[in-house]
Formats: sequence, structure tokens, C-alpha cells
Amino acid sequence: MNKPNIPACVWKLKVEVLKWFLVCTVACTCVVVVYIQWTHIWMLKAEMFEITQRFRNFRPLETARTEAGVCCDSAVCYGVCCYHRFPERRKHDRYKRDVTEQRKPRKRRQTERHTFIHLVPVSSQSYNDHDTTVLSWALGQSRGEGLQVSGDTVTVEAEGTYFIYSQVLYKNTTWLMGHVITKRLKGAETKLMKCLKSMPSSVSQPLNTCYTAGIYFLESGSTLQLSVPRKSAELILTAHATFMGLFSI
Repeated sequence: MNKPNIPACVWKLKVEVLKWFLVCTVACTCVVVVYIQWTHIWMLKAEMFEITQRFRNFRPLETARTEAGVCCDSAVCYGVCCYHRFPERRKHDRYKRDVTEQRKPRKRRQTERHTFIHLVPVSSQSYNDHDTTVLSWALGQSRGEGLQVSGDTVTVEAEGTYFIYSQVLYKNTTWLMGHVITKRLKGAETKLMKCLKSMPSSVSQPLNTCYTAGIYFLESGSTLQLSVPRKSAELILTAHATFMGLFSI
């Protein structure tokens, strides 16, 4: 089927009409965009004018105080209205801050007065009947009078909650080593903490440390003792390797 032949003049006319249609569309779009922008600009100008009028109507502090008779030295006046700044409240807040700052050093001083004791080893005594080795201690550092050391025991004179820690460095060929912290009070005996550590067997000098710690309530008059459940246990009795301590919390 053959397509109809369209004269060249008709094609030119259609192209011209399409061009004018596109031009008109672009022009209308530009006009709409410009109108919207001018509308926003006009609204912003109106808002700025209203804000300017409001600020022009504000009266000075002295004039408002004279005309209204209700403003004081601690108020900000706009027109005939006074908005107080509440100086009494500011003074109260400043007083609260001063009291808080005064309390902080007091709390710090109370914390510094917490009782503690740190013990370093002096010697060890082996008891064959009980198959144990007991360590004797010397005072390393301390604060307060709530804890006292005497030989191999620590006596609690001020009851409370204490953090207890201990470490022992072993030099022994036994495959398992450890120590126990025992509390004694009025003839009753309680094992508070136990620490166990396997020892190396393939070296010429088998060394290993065992550290343990815990929190316990200790009654006044109770005593603590650290012992190793091995007779003739070989221990490294140096201050940086074997130690024991308590501090109140």
C-alpha cells in the first residue's frame, strides 16, 4: 500500500506550528515560575514589614516604667507589659551551685578516709600435721585503724563491706598449686576464696602466679588468714609477686 504524498508546504507549516507551540509552552512556564517567585518575595517583604513595625512599637524601659508604673529594675518592658527576670530565682540557683561546689570536696575527703591495708610477705611456715603452708605478713601501706596485721592474720576492727585481693607466686613442681583465704569469727571458720593454678612441668624452674579477689562483709573481730594447702610449698616471697590486701567500699 503506497503512503500518501504530503506536499512540502504542508510539512513546513506543521514544523512552524510545532515551533510556535514549543515557544509558547516555554514562555508560559517562565511566566508561572516568575509569578511564584514574586509571590514569595512579596510575602517575605510583608513579614519583614510587620516585624519592623513591632520593634518600632517597643517602648524604652524608663518610659514604660513611668507610664505603666508596674516595671521594676529587674524587668524588661515591651509596650505596657513587663516580663520579670526573677532575680530571686537567679540568686537561689547561684546559692544551690555554691552549696554543690562546697559538697564536692567533702565527698572527696570522705572517700580519701576509706580504710585499706596492703600486705607484703615476710616468711612462710609449714605445718606437716595439716599439710599447709601459712604466710606471715608485714605492713606495706595502710590508711585508717579498721584493719590490723599481726603475724599471719589480719584482724578486722571496723565491720563493713571490704574488697579482698591476693596473689601468690609459686615455684613448685607439683602439677596443681593454689591458696585459700579463711575467715575465723568466734570459733567458726569460713573459707572465703580459693585460687587454683596448674603448674608447668617441662621447664627447669616451674613458675606461675594465682590471683583472686572478691567482695565480702566482714564483722568486727573477725580474722583473715592466707594459707597454701601444701606442706613445704616453695613460694617466691617478694613484694611485687606475692601480696594481699583489703579496702572498705
